[in-house]
Amino acid sequence: MQQQKPRLLYFHSPRSGRCRRTDGYLAQVLQQRRNHDTFVVTRVSVEEHPDLAKRLRVETVPTFLVVDERKVQARLAAPSGCRELQTFLSPWLHAPTQAQEAQAQEAQPA
Repeated sequence: MQQQKPRLLYFHSPRSGRCRRTDGYLAQVLQQRRNHDTFVVTRVSVEEHPDLAKRLRVETVPTFLVVDERKVQARLAAPSGCRELQTFLSPWLHAPTQAQEAQAQEAQPA
């Protein structure tokens, strides 16, 4: 039996500027480290699915939940940047290659 990928639930609001910024953080984290297929990413609009947000106790957007083996394994509300999101997702992410580490260091402001 093939093990299923963990599901990353991304609760957002299309009207939120913070959520639009977080879209970029998520894309950067998943692409930067070859992790675009690590999760099954499911975007959940709180306006369209308020019942699900309430049932999972999502009180602010954006909020991320990692669901693995049918249980919420981790929760992060309102990440402030790529680094925080990457740290949150790190138990499931692939380790970066040396070239990726060097590239990340070059991109950091002095």
